[in-house]
Amino acid sequence: MERKIKVLVVAPSMRNFGGQSLQAENLIRAFINHYGFQLELLENDPESIFSDIKYVRTIVKSIKFIASLIKKVANADVVHVFSSGMSGYVIASLPPLLIAKLFNKPVLLHYHSGELEEHLRKWKLTALPTMKLFDEIVVPSEYLGQILTKYGLKAKMIPNFIHEERFRFRFRNPLRPVFLSNRNFHEHYNVADVLKAFRIISDEFPDAKIYVAGYGPQENDLKALAANLKLASVEFVGKCTNEQMAEYYDKADIFLNTSLVDNMPLSLIEAFFCGLPVISYATGGINCLIKDAENGLLVEVGNYKEMAEKAIWLLRNQAMADRIIGEAKKKAMNYTASVVRFKWIEVYQSLIAHPTA
Repeated sequence: MERKIKVLVVAPSMRNFGGQSLQAENLIRAFINHYGFQLELLENDPESIFSDIKYVRTIVKSIKFIASLIKKVANADVVHVFSSGMSGYVIASLPPLLIAKLFNKPVLLHYHSGELEEHLRKWKLTALPTMKLFDEIVVPSEYLGQILTKYGLKAKMIPNFIHEERFRFRFRNPLRPVFLSNRNFHEHYNVADVLKAFRIISDEFPDAKIYVAGYGPQENDLKALAANLKLASVEFVGKCTNEQMAEYYDKADIFLNTSLVDNMPLSLIEAFFCGLPVISYATGGINCLIKDAENGLLVEVGNYKEMAEKAIWLLRNQAMADRIIGEAKKKAMNYTASVVRFKWIEVYQSLIAHPTA
């Protein structure tokens, strides 16, 4: 039997349930029993019994992470490093890079943060020089690729993807005022503007409802804002499993996104696939994903009043809603595991075929 190529995927665990952890899980699942590859996850955020002691927690986690890297990288053929920006890049991406180089293993950087340009500008000493050491850089959107080109770095574009069997598509006809937000509660995802837009929508549609999925440091503030806005029909559903999230996509009819900085959100692709028209702030890589009034509706960043107006308009324009749903579903078919998996096969095979830098 031919030996499988071993790919060590260094990424956040599903305990955090963010975009990177979901995409890492999707990637590993896409290769189960397929194509001569064996993908294994190494968590870059290992659990620690000192999780409540700030600095001790960081030191213990780092030691565990590096020890696991030394053990696992030695037996890998390719090291695939998921990365965010800023300090997260230093903590989670540089150790696997250096250890992969120590063992002479090909290593790729899979960069996800919409804050890439700020990262390159503010972290000049650690960002650009170390990114050049990776044997390959992969980004999920043209938006990030263009930024890297501007700074003299080359990158391949491989989009985020979903497993289509997890989701159910349906046309929303009639389109109901039932909304969904599925972004974690961090400042750059700006879920507060979703609630402000929903307040305006509720004045026009008193039966409107919104499900708010996610968790994070702003949770109490967002719940307080909902109370101050007197939003009676808002349901905070917390951290959801993939199966639970699929149910909320099916329950809702319109997806709202008000992120201030973004790349290629998996949640928008999932909404496309399920048949929810997406109304989003026009930020970062979302501009590459949505063409306004064709497969979604774009709104100026920060203008939650315009978002509410577009939602109200769409609820009164079924023909446009049907068109957007149909075009978004076509777009979503480019982001399925069966399509994207082969792009990763090409990258892995290329790294195996050529010596490391």
